[in-house]
Amino acid sequence: MSSKFVIAVSRQYGSGGHEIGRKLAKKLDVKFYDKELLSKIAKDSGMSKNLVEFYDEMPTKSLLFSLAMDAYPMSFAEVPLNQKVYQAQVETIKNIANEESCVIIGRCADSILSEHENLISIFVHSSMDNKIKRVMERDGLTKDKARERIVKTDKKRASFYNFYSLDKKWGEATSHDLTVDSGKLGIDETVVLIYNYIKLRGLLK
Repeated sequence: MSSKFVIAVSRQYGSGGHEIGRKLAKKLDVKFYDKELLSKIAKDSGMSKNLVEFYDEMPTKSLLFSLAMDAYPMSFAEVPLNQKVYQAQVETIKNIANEESCVIIGRCADSILSEHENLISIFVHSSMDNKIKRVMERDGLTKDKARERIVKTDKKRASFYNFYSLDKKWGEATSHDLTVDSGKLGIDETVVLIYNYIKLRGLLK
C-alpha cells in the first residue's frame, strides 16, 4: 500500500474550506494546492496562466463559456479550450498524487483520483447565515452582495463538478467520504475533526 495520501476538499463558498484545507495541510506537514495548482498546470502544460485561470472551475455550458468560445479562432473550437485546460488539470493532479501527499482544494480532485488507494474526499459546508457573515467580513461586502456571490459561486462549482464527475453530485453525502459543517465547530476544530478522521482511516503513521 502506498504511503502517499491525498485529501481532496470540496467546499461551499464562504464555508472556510480554503482556510481549513491550508491549516490541515500544515498540520499534516504536506503540500497545499488551491490557486497554486493553476500555476503548476500552466507550467506543466505550456498553457498561459491567464488561460488556465480563466477556465478555472468554469461550468461547461455557461454563458461566459459560450462568449469566450466565440472570441477564439475556430481552430481552437474544434477541441474546446475548457476541455484542453481540464485535461491538463487531470494530468497535473495525477502527477502530484503520484509524487507526494497533499491537500487539494476543489477542481474535481476526488473524481480525478477516484482510483487512488489513499484518497479521502471531504466536503465543507455551513449555514447561509454563517457564510454570509464570513464573506461580508472577509470581502467587505453588503449582506445582499455577499449572498449573491455565495449563490453564484456555489452554482458555478456545482455545475463544474457535476459535469466532470458523472456519477457523483457536488455536496451529496454519498459523493464524499466526510461532509462537515464548519459553522458548528469553527475553523480550527473542524481541522482537528478532519485530522482525526484521517488518523482513524489509518493514513498517518
